[in-house]
Amino acid sequence: MNARTAAACPPPIPRHRLIADTALDLLAERGMRGLTHRAVDEAAGLPQGSTSNLARTRAALLAAAVTRLAEREAAVLAPREMPGVVDPEAAGPAALAEALALALHRYLSHHRGLLIARYELALEATRRPELREVYDRAGRAFREPVQALLAAAGSPAPERQALALVAWCDGVLFSCVAGQFHAAVPTRDALRTSCAELLGGMLRG
Repeated sequence: MNARTAAACPPPIPRHRLIADTALDLLAERGMRGLTHRAVDEAAGLPQGSTSNLARTRAALLAAAVTRLAEREAAVLAPREMPGVVDPEAAGPAALAEALALALHRYLSHHRGLLIARYELALEATRRPELREVYDRAGRAFREPVQALLAAAGSPAPERQALALVAWCDGVLFSCVAGQFHAAVPTRDALRTSCAELLGGMLRG
């Protein structure tokens, strides 16, 4: 293989990432019952026993899936797209509504399977304390920046209002993926308007 050919070939996916991504795909396609070590090996095209070597137990496999879920969800909205990163003075309600609308629209347009996997893992976390800890830690990576952005936008109670805003985002995602509004993806403009209305009510005065 010459240098040009080598440069054209993408680097191999690390096995731990391949296994975690495959686990998320299986959760979205088959649900929790369809996630087994053998199923991951088969779907990923790996030798039998590869997943067990990386994640010995089902709990370890689920934890790997949650960790990878957090990584992929963090990449939906690039840090430079968050308000206040490029221009600290721009971290107001309009910029926050724009960023959240962009993230929600990307989820609903390109990452529906990831959302379904998240719902499967969230329900499982209610029954597994060790998974609950991993899931909650991943969730803080989203909740805490939203709280900080609300504070920068003038929120009088950023912690309380972050709960309402995150719950609203989660509700929109669930309704448009698995609920009564699953048939059509809201436009980015519609999401921006709704988010701006919510923030306007929160931050008024």
